[in-house]
Formats: sequence, C-alpha cells, structure tokens
Amino acid sequence: MNRISLLAACAFGLAACAGGNPAHAADASVPGALAPAAKAPQAETSAAPKRQLWTGSRHHLAPATSRVVAEVLRIDPANHAAVREPMRDAYLNAVQLYPWSEGAIYRLYTAPERVSEIALQPGENLISVAAGDTWVIGDTTSGSAMGKRTHILVKPSSAGLETNLVITTDRRLYRVEVESNARGSMAGISWTYPQDALLALKRAEAAAQPAAEGVAVETLNFDYSIQGDQPSWRPVRAFDDGRQVFIQFPANLPQGEAPPLFLVGEGGRSELVNYRLRGLYYVVDRLFAAAELRLGERRQQVVRIVRRGDGRQRRARP
Repeated sequence: MNRISLLAACAFGLAACAGGNPAHAADASVPGALAPAAKAPQAETSAAPKRQLWTGSRHHLAPATSRVVAEVLRIDPANHAAVREPMRDAYLNAVQLYPWSEGAIYRLYTAPERVSEIALQPGENLISVAAGDTWVIGDTTSGSAMGKRTHILVKPSSAGLETNLVITTDRRLYRVEVESNARGSMAGISWTYPQDALLALKRAEAAAQPAAEGVAVETLNFDYSIQGDQPSWRPVRAFDDGRQVFIQFPANLPQGEAPPLFLVGEGGRSELVNYRLRGLYYVVDRLFAAAELRLGERRQQVVRIVRRGDGRQRRARP
C-alpha cells in the first residue's frame, strides 16, 4: 500500500514539473528551476493580403478584352441588318436593281467560269475598286458622252469563296458582299437612286416658278456679259427690267452650290447686296455695273457679270 502511495506521489510531482509552475518559471533564482523554452515567433498575417483562389469554370476577362468582345457582339448584328439581298420583284430582266442607300451592303452571287457585272450610274466615274486576292476584277465602259456608263466585272476563281468589294466613284461609295457557289450566279446588279430623283423633282418645281411677275418683256435689257471661270454653276445669262437684275443659272445647278453674289464697287471693293433665289434665278433688288459670283476657299472660282451699256437688247423670252 505504501509502495502504491509513493508511486502516485512521484507521478504527481513529475506532472507538476512537466506542466511548469508559473511562479518558478518567472523567477530564475529558484534553485533547480528550468529556463522556459523560447517561443517561436508568430508570423504577422494581418498585413499580408489574403490570396483569393478561383475554382470552377468561371473566367474573368481583362477590361480591354471585355470591350473587344462587346464591340464584336455589336458589329455582327449591324452588318447583318445592313445587307440587302436580291428580291424577286426587283429584277429588270436579268439585272437586280437595288435602291441605293448610304451605308448599305449589297449582295452579289457569282459562280466559277461566269462573269457578273456591277453597273454604275450613267455619267458616274470610277475611282477605285478594292477586293480579295482570289477574285478577278476588271472594268469597262459602254455608251458615250452623258450616257457613258462604267461596268465592273467580277469573276471568282473557285466556288465557296466570300469577299467584299469597296467601290469608290466621284459621286458615292458602294459596299458589295460577293459570294461564289457552284449552283448559279447573278448576271448583274445595278441601282436606282431615290434621292437623286427627289432632287430632280425639286429642281423641276423650282424651275417652274416664275422669277418675277408683272414684268413687261419689252422693257428687259439683256446687255450683260458673263466672264471669268467655267464652273458647273456658271450663269446662262443676266438681264434687268430697269429696277431689278435677274441672273439665270443652268438647270443642273448642284444642290448646295449656289455661289454668293457681291457687287464690285469703286476701286474693285466688294459690296453686299440684297438678292434672293427664285427658281433658277437670282433676283437682285437694284441695278449694278459689275458683280461677282464667288465659290470656294483655297482655289476660289469667280464669275463676273458686267453690264455693257445703256442700250437695250430686247428678246421675247429671257
């Protein structure tokens, strides 16, 4: 029994030594006290940023990449909406007639060993054609003078090809989407021009308006000369009724190109004058000895209108 008690007492003492006595550990003067083991320094984790791990299949794109993807998603629907496909009721014999519209893309179906034609507006001058390398592109003309017409010839080297044509002229730009296949081809495409027809109608209406009312034909003076440059808007004639001067322009006066009028005063000084546009005429509210029509900035076009004398040249019609 005493032996068991002794063993228990020894075990209790060893446990106390192993657990350490706080008072003894703090006081090195206690005989037989063991020095406390040095504690390992703890890493300071508060300042270090936590690393975030991504799991699963979710991908995060850089901002620049996201913008590119967004733009691509906008481009395809816009291009698709702009394409004009051939319509059964829009053929003139074998030629598809598209109504021309700014920014539209026109479809042309071609086939190997076949030549398809793109016809421009009569009087329209070709500047350039850009196309893919595997296509044979040429051009020719038909007619003469005002009826001269340019034709662009398109021939694919094989089936299954796609490209786009960018055609520039002195009037407009055409965008054509070309596709080759083995089934068949379109003989040609051309355009109607609704805006040009509307402008022609407006010009015809303007030409039908009288320049003035109540003017006696026998009082008209046609003794004016037209001098200077030869622009497309150069006046046909000038005359007066003793109070006002009438300057007549050609019927094909380009829209928006009516030149401003200045009187030429003493010493060649330019003077402003009241005038208005009536149909194809400038109606000037006073008589003058000389006046100038000027248009342009860097290379200015100038047409001078000079009254030659006091004599009257009478005509039945202006």
